[in-house]
Amino acid sequence: MAGALRGLWDVDLSGLPGPLGTLGKKELHLWVGSWLKDRARKEIERRGIGRKRSEMGGTRHLLFALCDHYEPLHGDVPFDRGLARVQAWRTRYPKLAEAFRDSNGRPPRHSYFFPGEQYDPRFIEPLAEMCAAGMGEVEVHLHHDGDTRETLRASLEKTLADLDRHGVVPRLHGKPAWAFIHGNWCLANGRRDGRWCGVDDEMELLWELGCYADVTFPSAPDESQPGIVNSIYYPRGDVRRRRAYEDGEAVSVGTPPQDRLLLIEGPIALARRPGGRAIRIESASIDHGDPPTASRLATWVEQEVTVRGRPEWVFVKVHTHGAPERNAEALLGEATHRFHEALGQNYNDGERWKLHYVTAREMFNVARAAMDGKRGDPSDWFDYEVPPPARASARS
Repeated sequence: MAGALRGLWDVDLSGLPGPLGTLGKKELHLWVGSWLKDRARKEIERRGIGRKRSEMGGTRHLLFALCDHYEPLHGDVPFDRGLARVQAWRTRYPKLAEAFRDSNGRPPRHSYFFPGEQYDPRFIEPLAEMCAAGMGEVEVHLHHDGDTRETLRASLEKTLADLDRHGVVPRLHGKPAWAFIHGNWCLANGRRDGRWCGVDDEMELLWELGCYADVTFPSAPDESQPGIVNSIYYPRGDVRRRRAYEDGEAVSVGTPPQDRLLLIEGPIALARRPGGRAIRIESASIDHGDPPTASRLATWVEQEVTVRGRPEWVFVKVHTHGAPERNAEALLGEATHRFHEALGQNYNDGERWKLHYVTAREMFNVARAAMDGKRGDPSDWFDYEVPPPARASARS
């Protein structure tokens, strides 16, 4: 069923009457079948069928990563307003971070996926200062449209050079090493109309330029949403084809590294809205109208995004557009304070759960360590493959 639903990707159902039209408007046909299958498989595993119950014994570890499409000029605002947005984060985020600690004594760590087309040193330097203080890392985001391979390469190389001047880009084997979120969700030319990308073989180009992981998804209800859900996986087959992320295989303990991007998905689900019967798409997106809550956190954890064979390491990657004022208030204000309190109370008792605040890079490193059979406390593997950037050398 899931495969058949994925086959409807190029069929626009939104204009049809009745249930099919409703299905098409939310693009549910792209992923719900796969989600139901994933839930069934994981429920069987939880009951001990297909693996030994003893594997679930002991302490579990929650790796929490907040990946921000951090766009100071979001909404085409004037430059001065973008500067004010960055300064608000520079002033307020350290105050939030100092109030909370994970099982390793580290504060919340924010991954700023900065859009290359908005680069100005006055935007990046305050973020780099927070990174040097142990509160996050900077990664690559890019909005583009109608590109060719050559023009996209030039844009990405310029973005990496710009960021590298601030010491926020790690280097691996002499090359920049970085994670990526695609602007407008359109990885590998994933829209039906071909907008907001233009480069079918984008995933191959990203890898050539040093990108080790893509963390764009989930993107529901956008049409770019893949049928693969709640998974850490390598794309399978020819990564030069359009929407190559649609076919892949979840990684397990023992999966060797491959010469292509690792895709690390955040949780996606159908879930009840708080206090009612209505069903919502839970795609791990945080904004002013949908702030983080303890109930949403429980749903995210229940999706059990893991490296197969290492069920005690649970990955929760959420995303946001944190720069605009209303979203910033949700992320820096009382709602997020309550959320971090819930994280500590429910997932950091030291026995059932240990909490780890991680950046996108650290999340990738822990996944790679799991693939290589590492076990124990995942904090031992935060720098397993990709080293920290130079500007993060002073982090706690």
